[in-house]
Amino acid sequence: MKTVWVLGDQLNRRIGALADADPSTHRVLLVESFAKLRSKRWHRQRAHFVIASMRRFADELRSAGFEVDLRRSDSLQQGLDEHVDQFGPDEVIATEPASWDGLGLLQRNDVTIVRSNQFLCHYDEFADWADGKQRFKMEDFYRWQRRRLGYLMDGDEPVGGRWNFDDENREPPPSAPDDPWASPQTSELGDADRQVLDDLDEHGVDTWGRDPDGTWATSRRAALSRLRHFVDEVLPQFGPHEDAMVERSWHLAHSVLSPYMNIGLLLPGEVCDAVQEAFDRGDVPIASAEGFIRQVIGWREYVWGVYWLWMPDYRSRNALGADRPVPPAFTGAATTDMNCVRHCIDGVEQRAYNHHIQRLMVLGNLSMLHGVDPWALTDWMWSHFIDGAEWVMLPNVIGMSQWADGGRMATKPYAAGGNYIDKMSDYCGPCRYDRKQRVGDDACPFTTLYWDFLARHHDLLVKNPRIARQVRASERLSDLPAVRERAVEVRRLLDDGKL
Repeated sequence: MKTVWVLGDQLNRRIGALADADPSTHRVLLVESFAKLRSKRWHRQRAHFVIASMRRFADELRSAGFEVDLRRSDSLQQGLDEHVDQFGPDEVIATEPASWDGLGLLQRNDVTIVRSNQFLCHYDEFADWADGKQRFKMEDFYRWQRRRLGYLMDGDEPVGGRWNFDDENREPPPSAPDDPWASPQTSELGDADRQVLDDLDEHGVDTWGRDPDGTWATSRRAALSRLRHFVDEVLPQFGPHEDAMVERSWHLAHSVLSPYMNIGLLLPGEVCDAVQEAFDRGDVPIASAEGFIRQVIGWREYVWGVYWLWMPDYRSRNALGADRPVPPAFTGAATTDMNCVRHCIDGVEQRAYNHHIQRLMVLGNLSMLHGVDPWALTDWMWSHFIDGAEWVMLPNVIGMSQWADGGRMATKPYAAGGNYIDKMSDYCGPCRYDRKQRVGDDACPFTTLYWDFLARHHDLLVKNPRIARQVRASERLSDLPAVRERAVEVRRLLDDGKL
């Protein structure tokens, strides 16, 4: 018998090595590594999501006739060693992992590696696309993807005559009380879910956040139901407010499907196919269909590609010399009077989730303005968000959110003061801080730190044509010395958990 080793983010019969496996010739190994779980302070729902999904997938494979060795070991290495000692497989086969370190583990153990089909663009194909380009942009990659995959295409040209509808998909939050956003589906929790939580506690896993409440599916069947619900009920409203942030809705019209794609319960192709079919039926406007397809075949696969292209040194990038710890307000060690931050952290605590603008323009923006160490922020987001993974968080945090790679991924720092948050959210109204003020105890910390950030990194940023105008504007502030003095106090208060 051969062994197919399935990692915890490859939970699908159609992925890689498992696609050609047969119960008569292949045994399946899954390893729950409690050393991995003890390596970070995980969000409780994140840890439950992975372990419960692995256990349900093991049951699914057993129902299909496979002998499954679901092994709870101190480490992945130990789990493999114990399995080999017990069963003596003729060969151990595995699908390419989603991490640099995971690939090294398989190679060191002479595991036969099968090319992954968990993404629509393999990282070798991405490297070929990027080869010879001094600079490349996600938009160019996205158009290349559209042409090669055929989504929303009319021959060689985009349906509707436009490649993107961003101008229609960045509206501020609606003020109408009757919101159009359908509530996400939920699942009933059972004894198996409670057993996962008991096991986490028994093995000394340090967790944070609320217990699971059924928000996140942990089986392929439930994930497919979430996909159908999104396409039928949510996708038509997806486009216009995808960048908006409101207190009254944590989900708006976002798909909340990324966790399932990231661990294999859904595949990106079947997700995009469902969106294409809905558009073809006339059920979804082009702006919504294109905006969502862009997130999957554009941004998601671009992040995957650059992760593999730039690893392993990408982890250590820190172009802005940021060295502060993650603020206590993020970790639950302190509260905050910043309404936008409080609302986002409440969302993380309650369900291990913020949507992309909350991550980028609230938590990420504040971290960059404050000067948080980019790897510390990456590690925090990796362990606290339901869809966290190194390949996801490294480019999104190091490259996009913190501009720690000096512009390899994003052409400018995504820095903004309180005005942006006020425009794209309803957070500022009830906040005790004034987004228009730069100095004083009532000044918005985002506004203070924004102008200080431009001044602090003046010599580097003034050379960037996409942000040079704002840098020049900071030079002309009559109260810039007072702003910078206030920024020192703001940063101290953030570090001390007193802001």
